[in-house]
Amino acid sequence: MLGPRVRTALVFSALIAVFVVAGGILGDWLTGSVFVGLFLALGLALVLNLVSYFFCERFVLWSTHARLVTEAEAPRLYRIVHELAPLFGLSAPRVAIIPSPTLNALATGRDAKHAVVAATQGILGACDDRQLRAVLAHEMAHVKDRDVLLMTFAATLAGAVSYAAEMVLFTSILGGGGRQQNMNPLLLIGAAITAPIAAMLLQLAVSRSRELRADEVGARTIGDPEALALALEALEKRNDRQPLRFGSPATSSLFIVNPFRGSTFANLFSTHPPIRVRVQRLRAMAAGTPLAPGASRPSSGRRGASSVRATH
Repeated sequence: MLGPRVRTALVFSALIAVFVVAGGILGDWLTGSVFVGLFLALGLALVLNLVSYFFCERFVLWSTHARLVTEAEAPRLYRIVHELAPLFGLSAPRVAIIPSPTLNALATGRDAKHAVVAATQGILGACDDRQLRAVLAHEMAHVKDRDVLLMTFAATLAGAVSYAAEMVLFTSILGGGGRQQNMNPLLLIGAAITAPIAAMLLQLAVSRSRELRADEVGARTIGDPEALALALEALEKRNDRQPLRFGSPATSSLFIVNPFRGSTFANLFSTHPPIRVRVQRLRAMAAGTPLAPGASRPSSGRRGASSVRATH
């Protein structure tokens, strides 16, 4: 069995391959030169990734309306994040609050030094310390593994592939292209449609694998997988009733659960694994995972579900 890091590297390599092929097709179509397309596509990707690298946390905070807070403004959130940081070998990241009644949390930042962990007002009001600690441990696992940078890069490559495909379709409609007379238009349209779909599926594979790993690392670090399982069940129900009303879908992979409501068909292309699968994995871990110091076990494995208070 391949480890999660190896699987992620293989999927990411496939995503880069799709990106390179798309750039070559675009260059061949527009100028008759594959190398021109590769050069332009790689140059665009470099610029986009540099911008993403240096400004990703600012964009995420802005798009989600998140506000950085001090210990005096959010003592409970601040305390739990600072208690968790040493367990992951990290200095405590900045904390922020998202003004939304839904239950969710995210991590952003290109590395641990620039990391921000954000929680919605809804999750702070509805979850007890045990479940909130488990959710924030999941986010700290993302910070430790630098998942935000990885998923931002994957999203950028997928976006560049989609942009190249749109250019092929646009120029074919207008009758442009350096080798228009020598290329089958149906093949071009087919490539323009399948390339972004392939890139999107590979991007989702990266995102989903990192979510499963963050579940495992976070739960094992605090020694309480059942707490995260209970929290995920509660978050799924609340997000289905009260999805996030603002923000960009491009940031959905950064949240612990998808913050935007989707149909059953749309869920096939979700950035997150099904909650049912995540909960099953966590409960399998809970059967043989010892509790870490400071974690408490409820008298019944299901009792913790009542700790999520109803809010309206």
